[in-house]
Amino acid sequence: MKLLITIISNKDIEKVLEALSKAGFFATKISTTGQFLEGGHSCIFIGVEKERIDEAFDVLSGNVTKRIVRQHGVSSTIAGTLLKQPVDVEEYGGVCFVIDVEDFRKF
Repeated sequence: MKLLITIISNKDIEKVLEALSKAGFFATKISTTGQFLEGGHSCIFIGVEKERIDEAFDVLSGNVTKRIVRQHGVSSTIAGTLLKQPVDVEEYGGVCFVIDVEDFRKF
């Protein structure tokens, strides 16, 4: 058994949860705070049998969206106006960590 810890943009979270449910995966959503995605994100815990990991990744990657977002330029002590210009940055829809589960019990 594996535990997938997935951080997903809140823009995609409902679509991802619905797709996971339709594919027969059980997931728990936890609201999180951090700097990973602009506009907010949530963490999803998914318990997955080892044989279904690729299927879970297909569901996840098929339901998140890469976006181009405009971010404000960085501040610096170097003189120049280009540093303060907004730039377009590619934002991925999510990331996933795979953790081995030694024991799993329902009660």
